[in-house]
Amino acid sequence: MKTDAIAFLSGILFGTGLALSHMIDPNKVLNFLDVTGRWDPSLLLVMIGALAVAMTAFRIILKRRVPLWSGSFQLPQKAAIDPKLIFGAAIFGIGWGMSGYCPGPSVTGLSLLSRESMIMILAIYSGFFVTHRLLDKP
Repeated sequence: MKTDAIAFLSGILFGTGLALSHMIDPNKVLNFLDVTGRWDPSLLLVMIGALAVAMTAFRIILKRRVPLWSGSFQLPQKAAIDPKLIFGAAIFGIGWGMSGYCPGPSVTGLSLLSRESMIMILAIYSGFFVTHRLLDKP
C-alpha cells in the first residue's frame, strides 16, 4: 500500500511538472524538432533540468543498500545495444516526431480528456500488443 501511494504521488509530481513546463502540448515538441523553422529550445531546457536532477538523485540513492520503500532496487539487467533496441528506439522517435506526443504527456493529457491523448495511448498499447505477438513468441 505504501509503495502504491509513493508511485501515485510520484506520478502526480511528474504530471504536474509536465503540465507546468507545457510539455503536454505536442506543438512544443514539434516546434523543438523544427530546427529550420520556429525552433523552440524549451524542451531541451526541460530535458537538461530533468537529467541534472536524475543524475544527482541516482548518485545519492544508489549508495543505499536498499530503497526506502522497497526490498531491492529494480534496475535493468540488460546492457547490450542490440538491433531490437535500435529498431524500437527508431520507431519510438518516428512516432514522437510525427505526433508530438511521448507516453508521459499522453497519459497526462488523458486527465484533460484530450482526444489526441486517447488516440495516442490506444496506438501505444496497440504497438505493445503487436510487438508481443510478433516478437515475444515462445
